Amino acid sequence: MTEYAKIEFEGKIYEFPIVVGSEGEKAIDISNLRQMTGLITLDPGYANTGSCMSTITFMDGEKGILRYRGIPVEELAEHSSFIETAYLLINGRLPSRDELNRTSILFNDHSLVHEDMQIFYQNFPRASHPMGILSGMVNALRSFYPELQTIEEEINITVTRLLSKVRTMAAMSYKISRGHKVVYPRPDLSYCANFLNMMFDTPVKHYHIDEDLVKALNVFWILHADHEQNCSTSAVRLVGSGRVNLYAAISAGIAALWGPLHGGANQAVIEMLTDIQKDGGSYHRAIERAKDKKDPFRLMGFGHRVYKAYDPRAKIIKKVCHKVLKKLNINDPLLDIAQELEAAALKDDYFIEYNLYPNVDFYSGIILRAMGIPTNMFTVMFAIGRLAGWIAQWKECADDPKWKLGRPRQIYTGPKKTRYIPIDER
Repeated sequence: MTEYAKIEFEGKIYEFPIVVGSEGEKAIDISNLRQMTGLITLDPGYANTGSCMSTITFMDGEKGILRYRGIPVEELAEHSSFIETAYLLINGRLPSRDELNRTSILFNDHSLVHEDMQIFYQNFPRASHPMGILSGMVNALRSFYPELQTIEEEINITVTRLLSKVRTMAAMSYKISRGHKVVYPRPDLSYCANFLNMMFDTPVKHYHIDEDLVKALNVFWILHADHEQNCSTSAVRLVGSGRVNLYAAISAGIAALWGPLHGGANQAVIEMLTDIQKDGGSYHRAIERAKDKKDPFRLMGFGHRVYKAYDPRAKIIKKVCHKVLKKLNINDPLLDIAQELEAAALKDDYFIEYNLYPNVDFYSGIILRAMGIPTNMFTVMFAIGRLAGWIAQWKECADDPKWKLGRPRQIYTGPKKTRYIPIDER
């Protein structure tokens, strides 16, 4: 039996059905609110607004739960690979061994980037941020790879191209920015191993593939693969609702992820640690400033908009982080400060009271730095992982028979009707 929520307005009572999700989440369906009452809702930041119904990712911020297609992210991080997780998100189920092998082969076959694209890279100003370059280059892919004959073929091949080529493009942009020779993908290496090799192999010093780092990168990308209707995912869905091609929608997601409050948070963590080091290396002053409500300073990498319990991704990546640091035995003062800051914050009553635990961005920034990834590439690394979720969300939106063009409303607060004043009278 359907439940209803009632709204009383101007002496009339209106009923709106309650929608219940598979995990018991409830929402008031107000899709007919304006038609019935003439009213709209106002929800800055959309913290209380559901934009869609989705079968992809489930989150419970109060309990610290994250699942992809029903599977706990903890199990995927322990047992799965990024390619298998991407297949799960996009296709709605785990692949068979034959399907996984076929997918890996397709990724290898489509991993090369058109040679003419190197000219684009070389003409960006040297100071250009990699996220700006990546967004532009993903959009440009459509020019190099025009439409195919059928919609199904178009989607399948475009998805494969994006997942395989974006990884290559990211490594290529790093090499070109340093003036180094571009390293091409190798057919004998896995998805993550190939990326590390393309980043760090040189003609004078071959890169040694460390399986612990390959595993760490797999976990990093799995944990970042999707996160419900966040800023960049909502951007992909909103732009995609205009029926633009997948390249354009993903380009919009990359641009949205660029911001320091979203994908750029892991880069901001390292920048914060650098500032602490310049200030004498003591984390104590940073903690006291973070607790001072009059001080605008915030500890980057602590707390989360949705999670009021410990970020489940942070629990996983924390273990990987400490394993990587121990394995590499790196002498890095920033990493020492990070570990001291983490230990102090976890014991501080203020941080415990306000649920300000280290989040996934705190540990991911440390891991990437330890692996040798330059700071300005951190958000690009996030984007490579989130690409799988963006594609899954775009595809779900495109397949929805109830699809509608995204078109939010507003409450106008500007001047009322005003007469135009000719320029000579002003």
